[in-house]
Amino acid sequence: MARFGGKVDDRDMRATLRRLAIVPLLGVLAGCASGAPTPAASPSPAALSTATPSPAPASTSTAVASASAVASASAGATSAASPAQSPTPEATMPDFALTSTSFDAGGSIPRRYTCDGDNASPELAWTGAPDGTAALTLLVDDPDAHNFVHWIVVDMAGASSGALPRGVGVSPDAPRQGRNDFGKVGWGGPCPPSGTHHYEFKLYATAAPLDLPGQPGGADVRRALDKANVLGKAKLEATYHRGG
Repeated sequence: MARFGGKVDDRDMRATLRRLAIVPLLGVLAGCASGAPTPAASPSPAALSTATPSPAPASTSTAVASASAVASASAGATSAASPAQSPTPEATMPDFALTSTSFDAGGSIPRRYTCDGDNASPELAWTGAPDGTAALTLLVDDPDAHNFVHWIVVDMAGASSGALPRGVGVSPDAPRQGRNDFGKVGWGGPCPPSGTHHYEFKLYATAAPLDLPGQPGGADVRRALDKANVLGKAKLEATYHRGG
């Protein structure tokens, strides 16, 4: 700083003051620059999309929930409908059937039940008589001998199942029987002249008793059955062979 005559030049003084003021200001600015935090880099749109999924609109969520409910209901309906339908009462009813422990269906009638043996009636049993059956009538004949009649039992009780024992007689407590083509009441066993004959045991279920008088023969029973309300018929066949 120059001095002239012991005084400080005003211009030099002002210049010096300006320099002195700038130096602290530069220091402050440098400190601020060095201490300022580095701004965080903005995440890319892809990162934002991955990190924070946008919430689905309320309408979309409702539609998805409704679709799920419909799918569940459909699955439940399908599951409920998948089992087979329950069979109708007619399908579950047993078949009207006639069986015997005395011989096999389609087999040979043992000698003891024929005219060559004891001539005893065979055991018979039935099941599945139709609903509404009021009476049961048995007719046994031989189609190989012009429907020769071997046994008639008329107007038995119309139970859905029942049986006739072996050796049915003609006592008062026996089932009501008709006259066979041998001219006798009750059972007349197979007695063909020769060869093999077929025998049909036919049980008729009727809505009302035949109410035939006396001891009806085969023709009487057939005519009554033609007029009756026959609800069902069970049949059992067998054979008998006789030499000669």
